[in-house]
Amino acid sequence: MTDLDVAVSEIAEEMRRRPDRGEVATYIPELARVDPNAFGLCVIDAEGNVAAAGDCDTPFSIQSISKVFTLTLALGKVGDRLWRRVGREPSGSAFNSIVQLEYEHGIPRNPFINAGAIAVTDLILSGHQPREVLGEILHFMRFLADDQSIAIDKAVAASEQRTGFRNAALANYMKSFGVLENPVEFTLGVYFHHCAIAMTCRQLAMAGRFLVHSGRNPETGMSVVPPERARRINAVMLTCGHYDGSGEFAYRVGLPGKSGVGGGILAVAPGRASIAVWAPGLDANGNSHLGRIALEALTKRMGWSIFGA
Repeated sequence: MTDLDVAVSEIAEEMRRRPDRGEVATYIPELARVDPNAFGLCVIDAEGNVAAAGDCDTPFSIQSISKVFTLTLALGKVGDRLWRRVGREPSGSAFNSIVQLEYEHGIPRNPFINAGAIAVTDLILSGHQPREVLGEILHFMRFLADDQSIAIDKAVAASEQRTGFRNAALANYMKSFGVLENPVEFTLGVYFHHCAIAMTCRQLAMAGRFLVHSGRNPETGMSVVPPERARRINAVMLTCGHYDGSGEFAYRVGLPGKSGVGGGILAVAPGRASIAVWAPGLDANGNSHLGRIALEALTKRMGWSIFGA
């Protein structure tokens, strides 16, 4: 076993035994049913070696992690014109806050809070039917992960649509400022469905590899995004990827990362590894409690923090 294999195995075992597991998201009814004792970890290093442990092959709802990939698609469509619709500064507020939108005239603070991701979704949707756009997003995820089995969990999507009143409020508020171009129900429908994509840690770590390799697919050598764009996506992940806990994540883990309320985190060690962890219990900021602890332990052991060993 390599040092990485040992680290991943030992961290997974330590997380399995910990009593402090956070609280699963209950405001999306389908997520409330998830086993709070689940834990999975998968690391794919720069050479393509895979170290995995725990429930790494159990699909879970990636939720806001999908926002990394919709941001990538949107930048591919319109480039830096995207930043006229959404900022790229940390929010300092809850992921579903409407207060900031009021202060800032309907322009979301960054693409990873809910309002920002809805604005990004609206941009991708423009000129297309919702079904076409969802197909494009799924195709992109399957291409990156090299796995055609990735699908949308329709029960989770329906659960979000039934209960997503605050997201509807955010979307309507942005629509009143002209930030959204499409019918609100179309944009929200696509948003709820891409957040309901189900993936395993192994699939998610595979999908994140292009951000490790300066925008290239390491298996084919083909460019997914230009190197500068990969660097900038990583930068926004570092500063904004964990809502109001982004500073704490950077302080403790030291990697670009994006969390989701399904309990997943995708983290990127540029030039070194793509990492996906899943532990459904969340902390007060809506980020995976054990996921962050596991990533902190991993970056310490492997010396992967971008700020130094």
